[in-house]
Amino acid sequence: MADAPGEDLQQAKILSKHLDPGYSADFDGTTPENAGSSGSSAVNLSTNAESSLRLQGGDITRDLYAIKTKAQRAKLNKRAATFSHLPEFEEPDHDDIPVADQMAPGGFRRQYLERQSRRVSFIAAPVTRNFVSFLDLYGNFAGEDLEETDDDEDSAVEDEEDDVEQTSERRPLLGRRKSSRKLRAQGDASDRKAFFTLMKAFVGTGIMFLPKAFKNGGMLFSSITLIVVSIVTMMCFQLLLKCRARFGGGYGEFGEAVGGRRLRQLILTSITISQIGFVCAGLIFAADNLASFLDAVVKTKSAPLSTNALIGIQIILLIPMSFIRNISKLSPAAILADVFILVGVVYIFWFDVSSIAQMGHFHPTVDLFNPRDFTLTIGSAIFTFEGIGLILPIQASMKHPENFNKLLAIVMLIITVVFTAVGVLCYGTFGDRVSVEIITNFPQDSVLVNVVQFLYAIAVMVGSPVQLFPALRIIESKVFGHRSGKANTLTKWKKNAFRAAMVVFTGLIAAVGASDLDKFVALIGSFACVPLVYIYPAFLHYKGLAETRWEKIGDLFMMVVGLCAMVYTTSVTVARWAET
Repeated sequence: MADAPGEDLQQAKILSKHLDPGYSADFDGTTPENAGSSGSSAVNLSTNAESSLRLQGGDITRDLYAIKTKAQRAKLNKRAATFSHLPEFEEPDHDDIPVADQMAPGGFRRQYLERQSRRVSFIAAPVTRNFVSFLDLYGNFAGEDLEETDDDEDSAVEDEEDDVEQTSERRPLLGRRKSSRKLRAQGDASDRKAFFTLMKAFVGTGIMFLPKAFKNGGMLFSSITLIVVSIVTMMCFQLLLKCRARFGGGYGEFGEAVGGRRLRQLILTSITISQIGFVCAGLIFAADNLASFLDAVVKTKSAPLSTNALIGIQIILLIPMSFIRNISKLSPAAILADVFILVGVVYIFWFDVSSIAQMGHFHPTVDLFNPRDFTLTIGSAIFTFEGIGLILPIQASMKHPENFNKLLAIVMLIITVVFTAVGVLCYGTFGDRVSVEIITNFPQDSVLVNVVQFLYAIAVMVGSPVQLFPALRIIESKVFGHRSGKANTLTKWKKNAFRAAMVVFTGLIAAVGASDLDKFVALIGSFACVPLVYIYPAFLHYKGLAETRWEKIGDLFMMVVGLCAMVYTTSVTVARWAET
């Protein structure tokens, strides 16, 4: 028994090699601070700080030492945030790799890669996460759960980021990581993020069709129509939000709660038709602009490729993109599309303002009212405000949803001014020569115009898979039900074949409508968008919420006006199309 203390001391020496090198403790349980009271009986051993990888079993216990490093870094970051308002303050460079590790072979290289990855993530992460969260809204289009979670293949990198960013204990111990990501993202968006997301939801390809719409209706009539459509659309959005607050769920879900399953199917059908219409219009627009671009760049007597041929090329490119189940993987395409659209809109404003300033007046062929084609303007104006499918998911993603109505009103005011300005300036610049593909009106011998034309066409083309996603998922879930293709390869390729057929069908519709794009856009706006934006919200509010007599009268008035507008504008548009 006399050797017992010596054996304990020897075991303590061995154990100390595996402890945190920065920690010093007495073997009798006392810490260095109170070791003085223990006298000579307390044997204090301190080890010099060295890399944990050099210790026995260091590679296995590496994560244990990282706990202390992360805690120290968190304290330093908190301190840095406290004093970050001071102009002379610079956040220190905290290396993840200790000095001892840097001295090891390859240590400096690891430190360099760590710093470079930190710099890239500082710039790219906010942008990427913003667009990924925006695309996630399409997985909940119109508040419906359209994400095919069983077929998603989340990468290991995404899973690791989920673990690092998960700060609460809401993630279940078992189950898919994606569910935890959706749970964490629910209701955490700031007002500023919601504002810019709303802007992105409304500003799309529809803005390019407004110049021809202003020609069809006349400058005064078209301006008034756009403002009236904006106000009425805002009122119907409010009805939709009130129904959501009362019944919860998505557009189709509270539609079923109020009007039964048949109304839900009717709402989902309108969403599908409208999204397919948006994609078809985008395919035609991109094909026409690419044809003009090739005609200007490739100096031949005839156009290198026809519009229908270019639609076919887009379909070939769109088919493999339609196989993507996780819509967040389309974020690079969405970023590219938004940047190119912004470039195109900025150039249009610059060219129109400078041209009108040089002329000193609007084009002499500008009319205030066009009695022959004014109905086309109504459908095009409704088509332009195409963001109803993202209203519900954006509100649900906000940290303070009570501020959504104010943000929505501000966004509607801004986009109404922008849309009206584009229509007025383009029609005022080119007069009766304005075309549906407005960029083709600009000087085709200008390299800058060719570049903008090409970029905008590419932007519309790469944005098509995002807009087509809700329609594909709605129809696919109706055909295949809840059968997953993850565990069954045959089912997966049946779904892929179905998606490819749907893309080809969309291309055929686009080829038919390519002859008169402005009439095609007006038809989609009148037939598909009017019920979705005006008739259904008023009916749901009337059946589920309206209590006073005036509320019911207002809902009935909205339904009657919407139904009459849909029937009249659709019939006139079809008649005008048949004349040509």
